[in-house]
Amino acid sequence: MSIIHRTTLTPGKLELLTSWLPTQPWYLGTGREPVLSKSGGFRLDDPRGEVGLEFMAATDECGDRPVTYHVPLSYRGAPLDGADEALLGTSEHGVLGRRWIYDGTHDPVLVAQLLALLQGRAEPQAQSVNDTPDPSVTVHFAGTGVATGVVSSTVVNGPHDTRLTVNTASEPARRLTLQVTRVLRPGEGAPADATGHVTAHWRFPEDHENRAVFALLHPTAS
Repeated sequence: MSIIHRTTLTPGKLELLTSWLPTQPWYLGTGREPVLSKSGGFRLDDPRGEVGLEFMAATDECGDRPVTYHVPLSYRGAPLDGADEALLGTSEHGVLGRRWIYDGTHDPVLVAQLLALLQGRAEPQAQSVNDTPDPSVTVHFAGTGVATGVVSSTVVNGPHDTRLTVNTASEPARRLTLQVTRVLRPGEGAPADATGHVTAHWRFPEDHENRAVFALLHPTAS
């Protein structure tokens, strides 16, 4: 179970995202610095209790109309080997000390737990409350069997999403595609070929609730 500490994080997550978001191919900004607010999301637990796993909805108001991005983040107490390109930055946590914050699509712990969520083997947790499932996050899995034990994954960023080709250690070994939505669009459903998807909500503007698909599972890599 992850523990949420009521303390400071310096620099904060939104500060790090302000510099990182414009460097991503799916960012829709117009050249101005992002104006970000945290508007929703959920968490997953690392079974070993070592890595923080958050799926954040962050809304940018720098343009003519707000755009909400989905940013999976992992928080570690030491650098992740081979993931320098995925590092948003380091931050000083008031209780835990220095934390290395990564784009979670490059973190094997987050990838494994996202796969578990999509297959119904993990339970989404409230973003800001300890040990509290989030019933607003819904999971649909229509596949057969489960694939466990992520051996490796390859990350490819597109204009609206990030696709991960995941090799598992299941018997027999399987190759799957995880699709992480990056630009959240209210009301968009899952495509017919998806064998699993996760839908969550965010609130913006004026506390209005929006829902969209945050991630999808496809049976084989394309």
